[in-house]
Amino acid sequence: MKIGINGTGLVQKASVAAVQAHALQAESDGFAHYWLAEHPTGGFDALTVLAAAGQRVKTMGLGTAVVPTFPRHPMVLAGQTLTTQDMIKPPLILGVGLSHEIMLAQLGLAFEKPIAHLRDYLNILMALLREGRVQYAGKTLSCQASLFRKPEQHITVVVAALGPQALRVCGQLADGTTLAWVGPKTIKTHIVPRLFESAAEAGRATPRVIATLPVCVTDSPEIVRASITKGLAMYGDLPSYRSMFDREGVTGPADVAIVGSQTEVTDGLSALAEAGVTDFAASEFCLNERERNATRALLKSLNHG
Repeated sequence: MKIGINGTGLVQKASVAAVQAHALQAESDGFAHYWLAEHPTGGFDALTVLAAAGQRVKTMGLGTAVVPTFPRHPMVLAGQTLTTQDMIKPPLILGVGLSHEIMLAQLGLAFEKPIAHLRDYLNILMALLREGRVQYAGKTLSCQASLFRKPEQHITVVVAALGPQALRVCGQLADGTTLAWVGPKTIKTHIVPRLFESAAEAGRATPRVIATLPVCVTDSPEIVRASITKGLAMYGDLPSYRSMFDREGVTGPADVAIVGSQTEVTDGLSALAEAGVTDFAASEFCLNERERNATRALLKSLNHG
């Protein structure tokens, strides 16, 4: 299992320059990837920030986890993705997702026919990123277009897929899934079997399974978990995440966080690998410098090991 860093928590409260420095440190520390999420009303554009980070990062993969689909037509996102890849040296991984009804409502967008939308979106997006042209008319989206030139680099596309229908579409059309706040039991018994079965039926390669969870090496796990509960409280109220917590048998994100001693964190990461996770995106949820240093040191040692 490859280990990377999810810098979304930083981008929510810092400058683009700070994210650049954070990503550069992650590369220096030897991590495989650096990930950023984009919130529909957050104000930061993840691909633009990664394009800036990619001016300094040379080899470490850069990825979005995720860009919401409803606000952008897939033709627009394909163009932005290819522009970003052309600007940076590292390989780009494009993570996309439906987002959530309550968030889209803030933009005046309807969360209508989400599975049909996802299928249409991926059919258009994948054709543009692979062949540079598309002729497609779906139930929710259509596109008849050709890019100025055929894409030269392969861009991996992963989807935030949690429910059975979304996992089926993801396995059929995308290169894998990217998950947030999903525990190992649910990944092993729900995500991986459905995703892999769908990909196999479609004759596609074995999908990547990317997982983001809070992680912290600490002597005060209950204090850290309380902070996680406070910081990520909204996710317990979102239906798609609520169903994942219920499957796992937990209350919320703090219960699936990988928090505790070095041994406990190591065991938590091992459980993810055993569940089928191919890439772990660490959200370093630490409350002080000592915890940050201990967490980063352990992640580095496990990644290099």
